[in-house]
Amino acid sequence: MNIVLLSGGSGKRLWPLSNDIRSKQFIKIFKDDVGNYESMLQRVYRQIRTIDDGAAVTVATSKTQVSAIRNQLGDSVGISVEPCRRDTFPAIALATFYLHDVLGIDAEEAVVVCPVDPYVSDEYFAALKELGHLAVQGDAKLVLMGVEPTYPSEKYGYIIPETKDEISKVQTFKEKPNAEIAAEYIEQGALWNGGVFAYQLKYVLQKAHELLDFTDYYDLYAKYETLEKISFDYAVVEQEKQIKVLRFAGAWKDLGTWNTLTEAMEEQAVGKAIMNEKCQNVHVMNELDVPVLCMGLKDMVVAASPDGILVAEKEQSSYIKPFVDAIDQQVMFAEKSWGSFRVLDVGENSLTIKVTLKAGNKMNYHSHERRDEVWTIISGNGRTIVDGMEEQVTAGDVITMQAGCRHTIIADSELEVMEVQLGREISVHDKQKFELEE
Repeated sequence: MNIVLLSGGSGKRLWPLSNDIRSKQFIKIFKDDVGNYESMLQRVYRQIRTIDDGAAVTVATSKTQVSAIRNQLGDSVGISVEPCRRDTFPAIALATFYLHDVLGIDAEEAVVVCPVDPYVSDEYFAALKELGHLAVQGDAKLVLMGVEPTYPSEKYGYIIPETKDEISKVQTFKEKPNAEIAAEYIEQGALWNGGVFAYQLKYVLQKAHELLDFTDYYDLYAKYETLEKISFDYAVVEQEKQIKVLRFAGAWKDLGTWNTLTEAMEEQAVGKAIMNEKCQNVHVMNELDVPVLCMGLKDMVVAASPDGILVAEKEQSSYIKPFVDAIDQQVMFAEKSWGSFRVLDVGENSLTIKVTLKAGNKMNYHSHERRDEVWTIISGNGRTIVDGMEEQVTAGDVITMQAGCRHTIIADSELEVMEVQLGREISVHDKQKFELEE
């Protein structure tokens, strides 16, 4: 089974745990089978592997998310990287050509496309396999998954099938309606369009060449920034006549807001939290190393991270986006392929960051023109290279780098480092990278 997971999002609706780098699918909020916390991305990937251990999984995403994906899934997952955001049709076209031209997957094989962040049971992934089988049969150009609606939602588009059979031809599509019209659609047997579908590679290979001017994956990647922003639904689905839909009646939730996310939480609190007996329907997500005390709260969500603190009535939390848009500050926490960083203090002429490097990883060999840096090793063992000179470092060692000198640090074991940046113009753009001579 070839699966493409669409990983997007700008990290607004689950602030302060999500930010411009860390979208909701990377927040570790659920427990796996052995009690460790995992993210939506990790949960979906694990579920896919449970159903089909040999599945070829590719994540279609932007450059900003690649490091977080590598951090959480490792190097075994494929990644189709969008040079910039161009909506779902260009993203799916690029991923399809990545599978064909880079990974060498045959054009007759099926591809299943789905979001990276649904909260679903394992039967959902069994349905994905069925979608793939139906696509290979060739009776339809596209096979969609239609989710049995549980209420007249205004958040989804609707698929109206010709019959009420488990597999049916599609009669028509409806855009996101208001609640009253949604109820009418449901009376007609309509299904939620959850953005899950399957096709043979050759179908999208052909469609992409019909709609876009390019030769192969590498040419498409090079021209990506010039492409029109257009959704797959508008460019392909709504124009196609040969479409079938597979009904899915299993558990399926879109955890796009704090309100819906807390409904799926297995415990009332993650992190340090205390609630008195007067609290009712309260959930706390605390990533800070300080306790959060809640007293007498009802129907509330409290979320705390280095980026900020949210205290909101659950229903009101769905309207968070315009307020977060107005907040202008740097990202205070992020997971990277090499580890993670957390900003601890921002001063007028200083920035203090705790950096965790995973064993076997290193920073780029780089320099800064407008700031000095001081590294204090908190734990672990590794090596620093400063202007070509290598030294072993361990807990308690202090390394000072003047502006302009080239430096890196290599983790032989997991390495925790306190980095203090000193200067009048501290900026993420003040960084020049160099090749490190072996």
